[in-house]
This record gives sequence, structure tokens and C-alpha cells, in this order.
Amino acid sequence: MAEALILENFELDCGTNNRNHHTSEAGCSRLIVRRGQAFDIKLQFSPRGYEEGVDQLSLFAQTGPCPSEDFGTEAHIKVTDSLQEGEWSAAISSVDGENLVLSIISPPDARIGKYALSLETSTGIEENSCNLGEFFLLFNPWCPEDSVYMENDEERTEYVVTQHGIIFQGTKDSIDFVPWNFGQFEDSILDAALEVLDKNPKFFEDSTTDCTQRNDPVYISRVVSAMVNCNDDNGILQGRWDNRYTDGVSPMTWIGSVDILRRWKKFQCQAVRYGQCWVFAAVACSVLRCLGIPARVVTNFNSAHDTNSNLVIEQYWDEHGTKQNKHRDMIWNFHCWVEAWMNRLDLPEGYDGWQVIDPTPQEKSDGVYCCGPAPVLAIKEGDLAINYDVPFVFAEVNADVVCYVEQKDGTVRKTKYTSQVGQNISTKAVGKDSREDITHNYKYPEDSEDERRVFEKANQHASVPREPTEKVPHAVDMKIKVPEKTEKGSDFDVFAVISNNTAEEKECRLTMCARPTSYTGEVGPECGMKDLLNLNLEANSEKAVPMKVLYEKYGSTLTQDNMIKVVALLHDKSTEDILLAVRDLHVKNPSVKVRVLGEPKQQKKLVAELSIINPLTEPLEGCSFTAEGAGLTDGIVVKELDGCIEPGQEAKVRVDLMPQLSGLCKLVVDFESNHLQGVKGYRNIIIAPLPK
Repeated sequence: MAEALILENFELDCGTNNRNHHTSEAGCSRLIVRRGQAFDIKLQFSPRGYEEGVDQLSLFAQTGPCPSEDFGTEAHIKVTDSLQEGEWSAAISSVDGENLVLSIISPPDARIGKYALSLETSTGIEENSCNLGEFFLLFNPWCPEDSVYMENDEERTEYVVTQHGIIFQGTKDSIDFVPWNFGQFEDSILDAALEVLDKNPKFFEDSTTDCTQRNDPVYISRVVSAMVNCNDDNGILQGRWDNRYTDGVSPMTWIGSVDILRRWKKFQCQAVRYGQCWVFAAVACSVLRCLGIPARVVTNFNSAHDTNSNLVIEQYWDEHGTKQNKHRDMIWNFHCWVEAWMNRLDLPEGYDGWQVIDPTPQEKSDGVYCCGPAPVLAIKEGDLAINYDVPFVFAEVNADVVCYVEQKDGTVRKTKYTSQVGQNISTKAVGKDSREDITHNYKYPEDSEDERRVFEKANQHASVPREPTEKVPHAVDMKIKVPEKTEKGSDFDVFAVISNNTAEEKECRLTMCARPTSYTGEVGPECGMKDLLNLNLEANSEKAVPMKVLYEKYGSTLTQDNMIKVVALLHDKSTEDILLAVRDLHVKNPSVKVRVLGEPKQQKKLVAELSIINPLTEPLEGCSFTAEGAGLTDGIVVKELDGCIEPGQEAKVRVDLMPQLSGLCKLVVDFESNHLQGVKGYRNIIIAPLPK
């Protein structure tokens, strides 16, 4: 009778396996592998080694609270001579006395999550079982059979492995670069990402069915979209847009997802206060990348919110240029969402690739505040019947804008107004910090035959079909011109530039006003006004009418979005036509400078010097710098300054860094004070590796 085969020791070889599976930046203390790709474990037996033909080895891999082979959450894996790709399989890689190396592979459509792994040995007479610990299984963009496979290696690096990025804000005419630390491989982030799945209502309703569907990136991305906001569940972030954040953290203050996800997990999944669209999108991007789904943050400028599904945004204004809240339809200066890369096995052929996933809670989808995944190609082609939520995203980039002016006598007149939604759709370029314009992915060129074709197709699904907009030249045109530089603390002039394209002199009334505004369009008190009752326009001429905007007027009422809405209304007295021009002006913050002192080397102390000059006419109080960077800091580092920073004075602090990773890292910085908030800066640092 053969002596029992007893496992004396085992090693999951996390270091080698994690490097091979592109997860080594998460450390080597836990085994984190990707589906459809083999990994090795080392076994040591005693008092004798493995004997072929005598000993039989089997592995059990289980995930979820109720593992089941029928539901794909349990695998019984017999160890054979060679791996069988496409299924759970294990094979002996090498035998050396008492030591044995096993190779294990999962199918490319395996359920992701945390697995328990155990070994069963049998001599035909005696059986033994032992626990080998746990491993984490993720999606695999490197595996051609995985539904998230991405062929281009540079894109895989950018959208899965890179832990930092750039998010675009501002206005379509003044685009701002905001750095962000995604930190998907930082400590505890994988645990938080898996907790997102385990805290979703579908898991509580039916954990077996929920875990069974965790092989599908469509299902996972839909859960993530719903769970990043807290409107229906124990979601990560609470949204707020009213500029009152004293009982939490202002959305403008965040510089990364790591602190948000750690707070959510630490405090038993209580929603973190507060988020707005780019924060929701960035956190979703971190979770998706962490789970292995390629993802990127996208910004849509002049983003429409069509509440009644008629593909038209209707706006009402009074005679003084004040917007009236008669409809819920809105146009945001910008709106951020996530694109995730996947094959759509649930759809007809042709809708693979980038999918829009929007976790900002705006409208319900299947009774839940989530949006997507909506194929970008379906949006471009106007295929509004395709899942999920294509009509909503289509309207965000394609809706028409119709404006009305309500006069003193109560009559309402439609105005001549040209505004295009869905402008300068932007994402970070691959491998560099510049902006890539991807508008062409979402829509065809204006006035092209393809645009007309898509309009007619999409119009069939609108709740109220719209008539195509006729583009006719105006007898009188008007646009608002703003200076190239509008820095916080300075005064500046804005101009209404009016063109009389007729052979007749025109007598008009011009009303101009400026008001601080949030990026969602909510306006504050007047900070600039001009009312010309009798403005004469010579025939075939152009006239520029200035209006001064003073810091002493806008400074105290400017929101943290740093935007001012300028509205001009021109009444043509001869035709009774009303012309409307609107422009959102982005007031620039000063820059935070980041200097690196010392030679950047892995596991060697490094110092970063952070500084900013007060550009305002009043002192800054309550000043602090916050810095973080994946592989550079252990979470966020906060440096508070004593006293106040006088006008023109420099605020400066130093931050100690201890680089844990080699290669390109990004130190992201935020500066806060009573009069300057959400001021960002960053520095790319290339860390030399440890000598071999």
C-alpha cells in the first residue's frame, strides 16, 4: 500500500506570477492573476515526493458565498500532463524530489473575484485535503479570448496599468488640465473594488445569480456605474452641486480616487461626501482598471441633459439675460463619463470597443441611477434601440438648443441663437499628458450627409420627433469675445461683437450681463452689466461693445468652478427680432509649482517642493497643500501653513517622498485657502529602478 502523500509546504510565488500577469504594482504579498493565463504554484511533499501513476492530484477553486460548478463559481480541476486552454486546467510543470510545480489556468470567461484554492491528494486508498490560501482573478486585456482583450500594447498600458492621468474641465474655449491619481494598484483598492460588487443590491437579492454574471464586463460595468453613486444603494459617493460642502470635502479638492475608496471601505460603506461628474467618473475608472477592464475618463463640452427625450434643449430667458427655470433641460459646460473597452456579446455584431458608462446620477435606467454601457458606435450611428441608454448619451452630444425670451408683457419670443452641444469631446492621449479630441468617434461632421442620415434615424425614436434645423444667414449676427487670459484677481473686458450684414442702418437695444456660474449652469448675482437703449449699427459694419468685469464684483461670489456666464441680448427694433449670445468664461487659477530635489531612485528618499504665489489683492488664510502619487506616497500628505499669505507672497512647503515603484510616476498636488480653492499642479517623476 502506497504511503500517504502529505503536503509539507507550498508557495503561491506571488512575485513571479504577479509580474507575469501585470499586477506586480499591487505588491507581492497576495496572488493576483488574470483569467485565461497560466500561473504556477510550488508544492513540497513529505516524507516522500510525488510519484506518477501512484498519486492523483486535484485542485478546487471556489468564489462567492455559495460556490457551484453549475453556476461557474466552483471548479474541480484534475491535475494532468498538459494544460487545456479554454477551461479550468492544471498540469505538472516539473518534479524535483519532494518538490513539484503546478501550472494552473482558468478559462478566459471565468468569473472574476477572490477565490479559495485547495489541494486534494489521493493514492487510490487514502485521501488528504489541504487549503492553499486564496488568489484574486481579474479580467485579462492581454488574452485574445477574453471579452476585454485590447490588441495595442501602448493602449493596454495606458488604460489598464497606468495609475495616473489627466481629466479635462473648463469650457470648450478654455480647456483646463486637471491631474488625477487613479491608484488602482494601491493598498486596499482591490478589496474596495470587490466590495463594490459585494455591496450592490443585486448581490443581496440573489448572490448566486450575481456571482454567476461576474464573468461579463457588461454586467460588471453596469454594477460599477450604479455603485459609484449612492442614490440607490451603499454607493461610494454622494453628489452635491450647491457649493455648500462644509460637512464633507468639496468635489474640487479631490486629487485622486484612493482616498475616496479607502474612506468608503473604512467607514462601513457610508457614502463619501462629495462628488461631481469628474469625481464619479474618475472613481469608476479606478475600479474598472483595478478589475482589469480598460477604461478612460472622457469629457464632453457643452453637454446636454435632455429630460423629456425629444432631442431638444429648451431654454427660457428674461429681457435682462437671466435664465428662467421653466424646464429641467440643461446644458453643462462640461460633463465627464467613463469609456470602458469590451466586446458586446449581448448585441448584434459591430458594437464592440469603447462603451460609455456614466456613474453620475442623472436619470434612472431599469429603475436604478446608472448609465451604460452604451456603445460609442451606436451613439455615432443614431442606433437608439441598442442597449444600454444610448438615447440619453446621444442627446448629450447631439441635442438641438432652442431659446425663448419672455418679455415684460408676458409674451414669449423665440430667439435667434446658435449653440452646438457635444463639442471638443476629450480624453488623455496615450502615453502623454496632452489632450486627444475624440469628437469624431461620437458624431459625424456638422452638415454632412452622414449627420443628416443619423438625424433621421435617431428622430424615429424621439418621444416628440423634431424638425431639422434650417441654417439660414442672419441679417444681424452677434458673438461674445473674451480675452485670452482671464486670471483670478484681475479685471477684464468682454465684448459683444455685432455684425450688421444688411445694406440698412439698424437701431437696436443691447443688454449685456455677467454672473458667476457653476459648470452646470446655475448662476449667481450680477458682476457686470450694460444696457444700451439706442445702439446704432451702420450698414454692412461690425461693432464691438465692451463691458468691464471687475474682481471686486465677481471675486466674493465666484464658485469653485471659476466660471462667469456672459449673456448678451440684442433687440432689432425694425424687425422685432431678438438675438441671443451666451459665453462661459473660465477664470484661471494660479499654478502650483512642483520641484523635485534629489535624484529619483526606487526606495530612496526624495523631496518635493510645492509653491504658489498669491495673485489676489487680499491675503490668503487657512492655506494647505495636499499631495499624493501612486508609488510615491503612502496615501495623501497634507501640509498646513501657519499665518496668512499676503498679496504677491509665495507659499512654500516640502514633502518627503519614498518611491516604491520604478518608471514614470506622477505627484499630484492641490492647494486650498479661503479665497483660492481647488488649485491643482503636478509633476511627472521618472524613478530609476533598484540595481540588479
